[in-house]
Amino acid sequence: MTGMGVEAGAQAARARALAVLRIRSRALAVALLPAAVAVILLAGTVGDRLEGPVWDAARWVLTPFAVLVLLAAAGIALVVARARPAMSPTVPVTEEAAPDLYRMVRDLADRLDVPAPSAIALTPDCDSWLEDRTHPAHAPPPAEEHRDIAGAGKQAHRRHPVAPVLVIGSPFLWWMRVGELRAVLAPVIAGTGPSAHPDIAAARRFVRGLDAAVAVASEPRRDPVSRAVLAGVGWVARLLLRSCRVHAAELERGVAAAAAERAQAVDYGLRIVAQEQVGLAYAGWDRLLTRVALPAWRMGRWPSRLDAGVVAALTELSRRDRLAEGFASRLGERPACDLLEEPGTVDEAASLLAARLFHGGPAGPGPDWSPVDWSAYPDEVVDRKWRLDAARLHRVLDAMGVRPATGPTAPATAAPTLSRVLDHLTDTSPAWTAGNTGATGPAAGSTGPGPDTAPSEAAGPPPGRPDPLDDEDLAGTTVPSATLAARLSAELAREEAAPSPAAPSPASPSPTPDPAALWDDRALPLFPLQLPRTARELLADHLTAMVCCAAMDTAGATPGLDWLDGPTLLIDGERTADLAPKVLTLIEDGDATPLRVWLSQLGIRPEKPVRLG
Repeated sequence: MTGMGVEAGAQAARARALAVLRIRSRALAVALLPAAVAVILLAGTVGDRLEGPVWDAARWVLTPFAVLVLLAAAGIALVVARARPAMSPTVPVTEEAAPDLYRMVRDLADRLDVPAPSAIALTPDCDSWLEDRTHPAHAPPPAEEHRDIAGAGKQAHRRHPVAPVLVIGSPFLWWMRVGELRAVLAPVIAGTGPSAHPDIAAARRFVRGLDAAVAVASEPRRDPVSRAVLAGVGWVARLLLRSCRVHAAELERGVAAAAAERAQAVDYGLRIVAQEQVGLAYAGWDRLLTRVALPAWRMGRWPSRLDAGVVAALTELSRRDRLAEGFASRLGERPACDLLEEPGTVDEAASLLAARLFHGGPAGPGPDWSPVDWSAYPDEVVDRKWRLDAARLHRVLDAMGVRPATGPTAPATAAPTLSRVLDHLTDTSPAWTAGNTGATGPAAGSTGPGPDTAPSEAAGPPPGRPDPLDDEDLAGTTVPSATLAARLSAELAREEAAPSPAAPSPASPSPTPDPAALWDDRALPLFPLQLPRTARELLADHLTAMVCCAAMDTAGATPGLDWLDGPTLLIDGERTADLAPKVLTLIEDGDATPLRVWLSQLGIRPEKPVRLG
């Protein structure tokens, strides 16, 4: 039954591939038709059969037209053939760096009776796929291309077409066990069988070439002639792509069905368990990137062991989640990362690629883009992040002319204190409403910008940006909170708009340029993790940072790392999890009593100066 399913899926894929190739043949026939008619007209003059003014006029008109069509078709075909298809940014894994992994993949390919992948690469994502890299710009050197990759004599003659590259999600290698990874990769590797069929390979090359030609035609050009020519190329390529769309989708669906049927006989029971681990790995990876890695990336640091962090995050998730009880038994089995000779080096390369894809930045470490170990993360990222946010908060308060804290416990100097922030945000005025413009000046309780305040500091948002004061997210907050949140949002926008040494620029190439780079540095990040934070979220983050700084400087608290929630405050070694609701109460209601009670209970002195920066 499985063999019949495999054959049915393969036949469906081949039928769709032939449909795509027929579209290619029709396009070629349309391009050759004027030339064929012109040849007939010219040949008619030999036997004096097509004579007369009408035939002469037809020859004079159609012959140049046919030449133009042939030149245009040749140009389009050249662009389609030479255009470089998109290729996923990955970390290549050589056979010397992972002999056991290559051996496992080859054994699996032999068991499935399909060609082995030509190479293995890792991607910083929870997915795995096959990728054709047979384009001349992607192809390996001839010595490597003709090497017997499978190590079996029966495959030595299979040099054309070259098998695709196996791309594996790097979190899988660290979280999954060897047997689980084998079960997950079985349906993927089974897809190399249909990929070796000449018709399917030719149809895929044609579709990829059209897609690459559209990308080339979409690139901005200054020369009007080039723009006009490439616009025509793009129009033809899009037309052909629309004609191939349904057939190409059904082709891939048939290949996937055939691969899934072929893999049914390999570790079927284990695959069910492995698929559960795929979902768990994706959840942990997403939390690690957005809660832990993103704060570091924003300040020019990139965690160098993200994949190892996945294990820690999922272990913590399993400890908290009652549904994951019994997971410890599987941790005793051999992890898939043991198939690598140097897991740490591979993890660092994948972590840098993840930072570039999801956030942007240079291709290599530098003074403003440096790696950070997990052991140093609390001190070098969490502590620094809180103090930078607290410093920005006080800079904005200075620009707004907010007075230092007053009272018998206030410090004698104008040093930054938490009390200054609490006093300013404590307010009983009506709640802010979206679109309210009554507080665009200095907030209640302030004296207005001082004589030394720079105009840029007291101004609103940069040109072209919406006014944060009109943000509906601020509705329901107090007037001081809304005004301060808007000023913080504008200040952060100005900082992000300023040129940063960590950001690549078209005029200044990367310190370690790669001539075979797979993406355009100016387009980074390719997959941004989060939308810009709202003004309310920015204010909550900065106020929390100020509270944490006060706790560290006056109550002996320490910065910590929660694998699922990111930066956290530790008091007596215990994580504080009840700070956020009290911060929101202050922002929304102008009531600082819950937060002051919380500070008093933990021995935090809001009137004491804190260290910033």
